[in-house]
Amino acid sequence: MTQRSVTRAEIVASMAAAGGWTKVAADRALRALLASIRGALRRGQFVTLVGFGTFSAPRRRPRRGKNPRTGRPMQVTAGRTPHFKPSRDLKRSLR
Repeated sequence: MTQRSVTRAEIVASMAAAGGWTKVAADRALRALLASIRGALRRGQFVTLVGFGTFSAPRRRPRRGKNPRTGRPMQVTAGRTPHFKPSRDLKRSLR
């Protein structure tokens, strides 16, 4: 079974059709939504979209790792990684 990705253009077209907007307005709305989520995560906040899920960016501690190319030990720096936890409703809709 081959899976196909939904493109940003397809999401914009779907939003425009569902909302009765132009594609330009739908694209602007999508960009604003993504920028808001990105900004909140950058500030260390959670973003919860009820019925969809929660975005977070927890901190990772520095740790020892291994260089996959050479196999030599190395230090992996601390950082933050984006995570998404789907809501129960989203999980149920996929069954």
